[in-house]
Amino acid sequence: MRVLSGIQPSGGLHIGNYFGAIRQYLALQHGNDAFYFVADYHALTSVRDADRLRRAVFDVLADLLALGLDPEEATLFVQSDVPETTELAWLLSSVTPMGWLEKCVSYKDKVAQGIPAEHGLFAYPVLQAADILLYDADVVPVGQDQKQHLEVTRDIAERFNNVYGRGEPVFRLPEPYILETAAVVPGLDGRKMSKSYENTIEIFDEPKAILKKCKRIVTDSRPVEEPKDPEGDNLFQLFKLFAPADERTEVERRYRAGGIGYGEVKTRLAEHIAAHFAPARARRAEWVAHPARVSEVRAAGAEQARRAARVVLDRARAACGVA
Repeated sequence: MRVLSGIQPSGGLHIGNYFGAIRQYLALQHGNDAFYFVADYHALTSVRDADRLRRAVFDVLADLLALGLDPEEATLFVQSDVPETTELAWLLSSVTPMGWLEKCVSYKDKVAQGIPAEHGLFAYPVLQAADILLYDADVVPVGQDQKQHLEVTRDIAERFNNVYGRGEPVFRLPEPYILETAAVVPGLDGRKMSKSYENTIEIFDEPKAILKKCKRIVTDSRPVEEPKDPEGDNLFQLFKLFAPADERTEVERRYRAGGIGYGEVKTRLAEHIAAHFAPARARRAEWVAHPARVSEVRAAGAEQARRAARVVLDRARAACGVA
């Protein structure tokens, strides 16, 4: 099946990105026709420094390659390297009702956080629909928080098909791919881990930086000897993502019985995170040392993506009469 997903270059990849999306990318690249992109157009709603954006795009490419995304198995590309994206976004905009966009929760949330209510932010779901529909995607790996945007994509596709399809659908309707076991990864402050909240632990932080961040994880003030509820504890929710089963059981037992302090768990968590991503850190150093290799992957991915995109864009242009 055709798989499509993207990730914004608006900061370093963090462990929430890994458990929420990147694990799925790595699993689905095998045995499927997978397309994964770095969404630099989307990042323009929050990143307003050109040099920073260029560095961030390179960093995300290197991060994904280091984590195991194989350009021989999947097409890895940068959104802006495929100009067909913005043309399709305009065609889709012409049939998208304002009311659909006004109802999008993510727009309301970001405005509530103080992000300016600009057109790019408002029209984000239309560009996202173009990203998805342009590649005839069958499934889109998404977190629960992105499910509404995929529903909007399907609505836009159906509307375009109804207006211009003439008995033959122009666009394939994609399905969400959400892991049943996908964890909502808490951040340092207990809210969902997100760059927007500045509460993240980056995948490629050095061990000392990881430990420093783990020490900042918010907990209650219960002393070592007092029993604690592991299910209601954000620190334990992070710990169980990384610790082996026997260690999870041991720490959970000590939580319930008393006799373990949060400081000990934070230290052990930091060690597990650092060890888990140590091989990827080494691979990333190799990619960063050879930027021309990253550029080659990017160029090859753009060529493959444009070939696929052109087929769909030509179909859409012909359907609405601009070709």
